[in-house]
Amino acid sequence: MNITPRPRLEVCLSPALLHLYDTTDTVVVIIDIFRATSTITAALHNGARCVVPVASVAECISLGEKVPGSITAGERDGKVAEGLQHGNSPLEYPSAFVQDKTLILTTTNGTRLLHMVKDAHEIVIGSFLNLSAICDYLLASGKNVLLGCSSWKDRFNMEDTLFAGAVVHHIGHAFDINCDSARGARILYQAAGSDLLEFLKDSSHYLRLSRFGLVEDMKYCVTPNQHPVVPVLKGMEIVIAGK
Repeated sequence: MNITPRPRLEVCLSPALLHLYDTTDTVVVIIDIFRATSTITAALHNGARCVVPVASVAECISLGEKVPGSITAGERDGKVAEGLQHGNSPLEYPSAFVQDKTLILTTTNGTRLLHMVKDAHEIVIGSFLNLSAICDYLLASGKNVLLGCSSWKDRFNMEDTLFAGAVVHHIGHAFDINCDSARGARILYQAAGSDLLEFLKDSSHYLRLSRFGLVEDMKYCVTPNQHPVVPVLKGMEIVIAGK
């Protein structure tokens, strides 16, 4: 009897490790919980026409001058980048502000990783805000999956790994997992329990962002299933899958 092999699921803990993974015919999930992928998810669900991820502040400013109805936004080292209109907070983009606008976004980690991925079947955006939607989408795809953590300047971080672990916890049974980083991420998520923010209070990125008064941002970013959409990269734009 022929048994159809299950797709594989792996976790890349840092952009510096991306070259070790084969992304061909794979759905790659970009993860930057604090805060790029959370912001992208919230902005699109709140009515943004699309999000355009760019690598540099200069490119963000230049593109913003060319695109009518656009918002230039982003951060460097957790703070609003000089020359941009807005920052990288999901709470900055309610429907009344972002409806039908193009959000041009650059961040220290998340948008960088997105541009590094080559030859994937698809690139999607994951956050706790759309956890269930992402899990359902990955199950339905039937493809190999790579959960890519943006980390912090190539160093392992807790919040991105916790999200990867949440995905493995919820849908890992449907995949072949021969990946210790996936197993480790799942163990970390299970150890964290239900209060993720409390678990993260001694983490480096929590301590960094809390100095900028961004605790409410982080609380929101670890609240599951606020925005049941799957953002997907189409050309140069991130849009809601199926629209």
